[in-house]
Amino acid sequence: MFTRTLKVAAAAGALLLGLAVSAYSWNNVTHRDYVTFSAPVALPGVTLPAGTYRFEMPSASPTDGVVSVSSRDGKKVYLTQFTLLVERPKGGESLNVMLGETAPGRAPQVKAWFPIGQDSGRQFIY
Repeated sequence: MFTRTLKVAAAAGALLLGLAVSAYSWNNVTHRDYVTFSAPVALPGVTLPAGTYRFEMPSASPTDGVVSVSSRDGKKVYLTQFTLLVERPKGGESLNVMLGETAPGRAPQVKAWFPIGQDSGRQFIY
């Protein structure tokens, strides 16, 4: 009986620790940029109206390529997705996002996000 109680307590403690680490990871991001679009743009599965959005990566594992796009205040998440690592184009030091070509009347796709001050960026998977 005592052994079972101890196992349950240990499992509960591990779960709480995991939740705390997860919450810490999303509150402590490696990169966070605010990007303003003057017209609608598309991301995988969503079209964003003109406005300012928060692009960020969690610090827990920056190599996994997870990118989150949310409202400026972070209260509404529009996309959380794995991305691919891409090099910043030569001469594109001031480039923050790369838009793809699109059909007339459709919002252009955000192909990649390049965090400010970084030599590489993250390509969205469509």
